[in-house]
Amino acid sequence: MAKSSSVIKDVIDIVKTKETAQPEFHQAVEEVLTTLEPTVAKHPEFVKAKIYERIVIPDRAILFRVPWVDDTGEVQVNRGFRVEFNNAIGPYKGGLRFHPSVNLGILKFLGFEQIFKNALTTLPMGGGKGGSDFDPKGKSDDEVMRFCYSFMRELYRHIGPNRDVPAGDIGVGGREIGYLYGYYKKIVNEHTGVLTGKGLEYGGSLIRPEATGYGTVYFAAEMLATRGNDFSGKRVAISGSGNVSQYAIEKVNQLGGIPITASDSNGTIIDESGIDTRKLAYLLELKNNRRGRIKEYAQEHKVKYYEGKSVWEVIKDEGIKVDIALPCSTQNELNEATAQGLVTAGCYCVSEGANMPSNPEAIKIFQNNGILFGPAKAANAGGVAVSGLEMSQNSMRLMWSREEVDAKLLGIMKSIHKTCLDNAEAYGAKGDYLTGANIGGFIKVANAMLSYGIL
Repeated sequence: MAKSSSVIKDVIDIVKTKETAQPEFHQAVEEVLTTLEPTVAKHPEFVKAKIYERIVIPDRAILFRVPWVDDTGEVQVNRGFRVEFNNAIGPYKGGLRFHPSVNLGILKFLGFEQIFKNALTTLPMGGGKGGSDFDPKGKSDDEVMRFCYSFMRELYRHIGPNRDVPAGDIGVGGREIGYLYGYYKKIVNEHTGVLTGKGLEYGGSLIRPEATGYGTVYFAAEMLATRGNDFSGKRVAISGSGNVSQYAIEKVNQLGGIPITASDSNGTIIDESGIDTRKLAYLLELKNNRRGRIKEYAQEHKVKYYEGKSVWEVIKDEGIKVDIALPCSTQNELNEATAQGLVTAGCYCVSEGANMPSNPEAIKIFQNNGILFGPAKAANAGGVAVSGLEMSQNSMRLMWSREEVDAKLLGIMKSIHKTCLDNAEAYGAKGDYLTGANIGGFIKVANAMLSYGIL
């Protein structure tokens, strides 16, 4: 076996042996490291310093209990986590996720991906992730507040504007960020940029809520442009109906595309006439204010609703034509069968808005069929990019205009796209965005780690 294959294989085998019962983390490590194989021969200094072995181990992983009292007076207990994975190029940066599925393995996968995603943005941010198995769905505002206060009573000692700057993620929106930041401010008696995704009134940035969805669409537009194409008149399938999905729909409309799908954990709607601006306003009210279900959209607008099915299952089973796919829901939502369904549906561009929404078999289907494939660490980096811009604004004690932030976001996404293509070509994988994204992010972090010696 070639030396390069041996180095990569050995690291993957060690992770799988020692980090047991963490399938998502194993998947992320294998996906990244296998694409890094061309770097081994070109960078013997990385092999000598064991950069590959070191980069898959977090700097630290913190586990803590989160006791809180519900509205009936009962004591509840959840688990809290913060994985500070790598701060070679800047403070740890990554969201907090509140969802019953949260465990150490999922947060390690997310934190590991965040290292390379953050490096691609060109901003000085390391990689981290955190959260809890707490489920905010169905909880009152008071219950969420009490939980957030308890969570921050422990987390505050591990974070800071130059150490670790969390943000929101699944289950952590404006309400949760407000409670978390308010309690942090109370404890430390400082008004500082330690969380991003804050409200505009207390240090947030314009375009931050829209950033991940907008960025995903901007990245897709850059990929389409390499083939002389654009969004105009294209049928676009988007999964989910949360923050990322909502603003992906908005930007698709602005660029002349026709978003035809939305979904939640209960089912999927297909709106053949397109989710236009008026219908999107209804969707935002439904999901953000009423916290309703996507089935209500189907009832209001007299469109087809598919109970218990994902967007991708519906496209596969119903033979619905799609030009562009934006998976914006959760990890591994696309598998081999549903990816093949997109190929059959005529899809020629996939830009990932969620974190690792395509499993390895799905990615192979896309690449083997010549589909433009924008991996999450590149395509959904808009959210953390604008979080970085929020940090900059907090440090300078100023606020940029909506137009300024949007222009900076577009510039960052264009830069990420170029980085992916340039690194893919430099390392013998021309046009492969996945390889280019992984190598582009890795080289920057690896060089920084090398500069510090053996730490």
